[in-house]
Amino acid sequence: MKNLLPLLNRLMPVMMPILIILLTLQALMSLHISLDGIIQTLGRARAFYGPIALLFGVMALSGFFFDRHATKRARRGLRRKRGIFMDVLARLTNRKALEEMLAQEQKEALIDADELAAGLRARVIGQDAVCEDIAQQLRRRLALHIRGKPVGIFLLAGPPGTGKTYLAKQVARQLGRKLLHFDMTQMSNAFAATQLFGSPKGYVGSDSFGKLTGGLKEFPDSVVLLDEIEKAHPDVFKKFLTAWNDGHVTEASTGEQVSTTRAIFILTSNIATEELTEIAQNFEGDPDRMRAESTETLRKAGFAPEILNRLDRIFVFRRLEGLDLARVAALEIEIMIDGYGLRVEPGGIDPALLFQIMQRQQKIGSGASARDLVRSIEDMISETLIIARQGGATLVRLVSSQDGVKAEVTAESESTRSRLSN
Repeated sequence: MKNLLPLLNRLMPVMMPILIILLTLQALMSLHISLDGIIQTLGRARAFYGPIALLFGVMALSGFFFDRHATKRARRGLRRKRGIFMDVLARLTNRKALEEMLAQEQKEALIDADELAAGLRARVIGQDAVCEDIAQQLRRRLALHIRGKPVGIFLLAGPPGTGKTYLAKQVARQLGRKLLHFDMTQMSNAFAATQLFGSPKGYVGSDSFGKLTGGLKEFPDSVVLLDEIEKAHPDVFKKFLTAWNDGHVTEASTGEQVSTTRAIFILTSNIATEELTEIAQNFEGDPDRMRAESTETLRKAGFAPEILNRLDRIFVFRRLEGLDLARVAALEIEIMIDGYGLRVEPGGIDPALLFQIMQRQQKIGSGASARDLVRSIEDMISETLIIARQGGATLVRLVSSQDGVKAEVTAESESTRSRLSN
């Protein structure tokens, strides 16, 4: 009986005309219309036979040409040809909408490189050339329909604190993709590979997928960020070579191959920062020469040759100086103020405060990182923000003086506090 019901559902379009004919005969019998009367009626309607035949002929030809057109589209993979029997999707859902969704999923979306570059430049300070270059690369590679390896394998090299990790996060955000972020400083031993690719059967952790294989299985379009790749163990490198060469990684616990052809791999490195900074300055107007010199510098600095040979592109970040450093500092101050449940008044950061932070970074020298910048800001403003918050402030301005930095309560906060007291 269970097998008969689906068959009856599919035969419904054929059964409906038969049912209509039977109902028509029953109506004629109930009205006591004789066969001779039907014949006479048909005879009187003989003048309409031609137009009716012509109408049905047009309908038949239309159906024939529609079927040919649908067949051609089906061969090109644009549409699935419909059969004579009713499909369960046509009965229970909107099949056409579902087909369009599947077609949209199968073809890579063409991105607007200018729009992506503008979005990246607005958030990543001081690296306009890198933002424009990576946007163009992503547009070209995402447009490819046939690919046997990842969308792109990019290395972001340069001094610490210049926005390499932040750029990778923004790429994922702008493209609407899942970010799989791995700190490779934690992958410095041979056993670290099990964290990413799973454990063989019989070992601890073999009952679950690795963080990378599991992430790519669930989100094949992910942006995979490998932070400070040069600190990973060689055994971890070897696993990634398969992912980049063959277009898949193997989950150790099950032996299942997980595709990497739709993923974007972004690597960051802080190696040879002084040399790369000099190269970025000397060849700023010649990106091809800059990449060639950067590759050779990384090779001489001990960067794994097998990784360099598989990179699609190397992007060199320049050191932040002058107003670019001030912009980053201002953004970090705003984030910290928000973190304390406060808001900064428009134009409420004293330029003298930003100048002091810039001087601190210059004293640290070439080894200054983003964490050093945040630490300097914390040391200078955290205590006064806590005091302002305890005093009921909501909107503040930061003023620098010889006695230090003070968060002054603005008029809005003072009026709010007076209303609460009344």
